[in-house]
Amino acid sequence: MLLYNVTVTVDMAIHEDWVQWMRHTHIPDVMSTGMFVSYRMNRLIGHDHADAEIYTMQYLVKDMAQLVRYQEEFAPALQRQHSERYDGKYAAFRTVMELIDHNERM
Repeated sequence: MLLYNVTVTVDMAIHEDWVQWMRHTHIPDVMSTGMFVSYRMNRLIGHDHADAEIYTMQYLVKDMAQLVRYQEEFAPALQRQHSERYDGKYAAFRTVMELIDHNERM
């Protein structure tokens, strides 16, 4: 299993709208692709950015083939929607981590 992690720094001025849009539109759209098993949305606490909030979305995916399929078939359109809505008001980077151990039931 892999974790596809998207870290986003969001301007304070729009972060409440952004959170609502992520929770009610973007994340459901990502999950409806069928590529991911589950997700978590997190807010970073105690960072040094007074003018921004930092969030991570962690999507659990079965294997690299599923992730590559998502990145090739679905991610471009979903990322474009995000960029068009919040252009210039966020910064994002993506990482992939291998899940080594966990204590949750899947």
